[in-house]
Amino acid sequence: MADHDHNSFHLESTVLNTTLESPTPEMTNETATKDVAVLTDYPSNPIAADLHAGAADVHATEDTAQRAEAEQEVSLDLSAEAEPEYDAEDFAKALESFDREQAAEKDAAQALTAEEAIVTGTLVKITDKHAVVDIGLKSEGLIPLEQILDHTGAPKFNIGDVVEVIVEREEKEGGYLVSYEKALRHKVWDKLEEAANTKTPVKGMVVSRVKGGLTVDIGIKAFLPGSQVEIRPVRNLDGYIGTEIEVRVIKLNKKRGNVVISRKELLEEEQNAKKSVTLATLEEGSVFAGVVKNLTDYGAFVDMGGLDGLLHITDMSWGRLTHPRDLVNVGDEIQVKVLKFDREKQRVSLGFKQLSPDPWLDAVERYPVGAHVRGRVLSVTDYGSFVELEQGIEGLVHVSEMTWSKRMKHPSKLVKPGDEVETIILSVNPTDRRISLGMKQLQENPWEQLEEKYPVGAVIEGRVRNLTDFGAFIEIEDGIDGLVHVSNLSWTKRIKHPSEVLKKGEKVKAVVLGVEPENRRLSLGVKQLQPDVWETFFVQHRVGDVIKGKVLRTAQFGSFVEIAEGVEGLCHVSEACDETGKHIALEVGDEHEFKIVKMNQEEKKVGLSIKAIGEEATRAEVESYKESSKGKAGKGQGSGSSSANAGSTTLGDLLKWKQAESESDDND
Repeated sequence: MADHDHNSFHLESTVLNTTLESPTPEMTNETATKDVAVLTDYPSNPIAADLHAGAADVHATEDTAQRAEAEQEVSLDLSAEAEPEYDAEDFAKALESFDREQAAEKDAAQALTAEEAIVTGTLVKITDKHAVVDIGLKSEGLIPLEQILDHTGAPKFNIGDVVEVIVEREEKEGGYLVSYEKALRHKVWDKLEEAANTKTPVKGMVVSRVKGGLTVDIGIKAFLPGSQVEIRPVRNLDGYIGTEIEVRVIKLNKKRGNVVISRKELLEEEQNAKKSVTLATLEEGSVFAGVVKNLTDYGAFVDMGGLDGLLHITDMSWGRLTHPRDLVNVGDEIQVKVLKFDREKQRVSLGFKQLSPDPWLDAVERYPVGAHVRGRVLSVTDYGSFVELEQGIEGLVHVSEMTWSKRMKHPSKLVKPGDEVETIILSVNPTDRRISLGMKQLQENPWEQLEEKYPVGAVIEGRVRNLTDFGAFIEIEDGIDGLVHVSNLSWTKRIKHPSEVLKKGEKVKAVVLGVEPENRRLSLGVKQLQPDVWETFFVQHRVGDVIKGKVLRTAQFGSFVEIAEGVEGLCHVSEACDETGKHIALEVGDEHEFKIVKMNQEEKKVGLSIKAIGEEATRAEVESYKESSKGKAGKGQGSGSSSANAGSTTLGDLLKWKQAESESDDND
């Protein structure tokens, strides 16, 4: 009532201010102020009417400038006096009104929270934790920041955008916690229930990866289990983040606000529909277009339209593949031919190379022996390298056909995968699908000129490259090795291993003994640099010569005796006895006189005998007795009987003669 009176007076005083033009010229500012103050103390309509009348009389005699100045002063004084003055009662009433407004606002907020009604607000600002919205209450609404971020982490709204939320509770720090997700859930829940009941697919954006699956935004955030992403298990789910997919709602819990979706169900239905069409037209020999779904070490799985077929690596190319990825990649669309089809087990074997002719059918005509061809090295092994001449045709360059040199340890020293090389066709076997290639044939063969460069008897110098049990290989130039057999290392020594005479890597001289270019053989000798002691021995000795020798070693059949430096002879056990036939034991190191009974220059063999020396002495004694008998017969006048006796000497006569000679020596 006080407010009403005050407002009424304010209106009346406003009228007064506007109708009162100016005081009389004799009025001062002080007089005008007092008059206005009196009017404010007594606000009544009669007085105001009198003032209006007096003002009209004054107006007729007033100067225009003075009227304006007086009007401004009066207006200022009235404004200063127009401010209301509140007492304690007025303040109590105002405080009570404020409390009522706060209680009403709180009741309204609680009602919104209880009913979970959707409220429209305006986005005011975005902090590091919340998005602040004006929802029409005294305090602002706070949306958790993660609720309005997209899959890239950027806000979905801009300042000033209208956002629908649901009020959840009042925060202690001030403001109301509101939910954008709950508002979305309430808004789209009916549509999701309908989609779940009718099995209608819905589209959504994969937002993030969570434990056990993915979070997909389908209007609200739904859970997509990892097992429901694809028909086959998926190892890396992160690749789906940020992609739009079509899913089916399979479970709803409105009370908890949970939604579970599946993509696998839609894919299976789509696959089964395609599979039915494919099975109706599938037969062996038919050609289909398919998409490579997966690669393994042994082949590729191709989706033929709801049905997967196996394209084995052996049916991918007429040539050799190390891995299916060398020909196709996942996602490639290729043409394939149905090789086998088991309708009961629904297994399909596919072929790719069967769509083109077999290049081996006319390989003999296209690759004649002796032709020069270029190719790409596919692989390198210990025994050679495989060279691709064209798609499906490859040949082998054996390690022995790569270079004339024997020094190459491994083919990788000459070529590596990917190299372009020139080769020559050595042989073609289309049945076994093999082509033999050569590389060294394109180079000059050093063996062809070898006989002219190194004739038999020539002395060469080289380096010992390798030692074996049977001899030593000496390299005389790059790619040319000669063999010094162990038997050609020394004239005088029995060499068991070349290492006794030679060392690997040292330089030696040798004599060329033989050259075989066709077999790539070069025979060398080291001992031939020295005179042949055997040849000298055979020149200087004959059968029947008695020589002195030293026993080197013994065997059951006899003893080997050194009869000259580097020359050995054999004394058979039957020849090691004295003139009486008694066996003589020969020990290593013993020295005896031996008679040469046999010589073979070609085989370098000499036969020795001790027994033959005794027999020779016996014959000498017989001749001496005969001479003695002839002398005695001459003294006896040469009687015929005596002559006859001298001509036929017996062994008894010889023994008697030797006994008489022995007794004569004893008497002397």
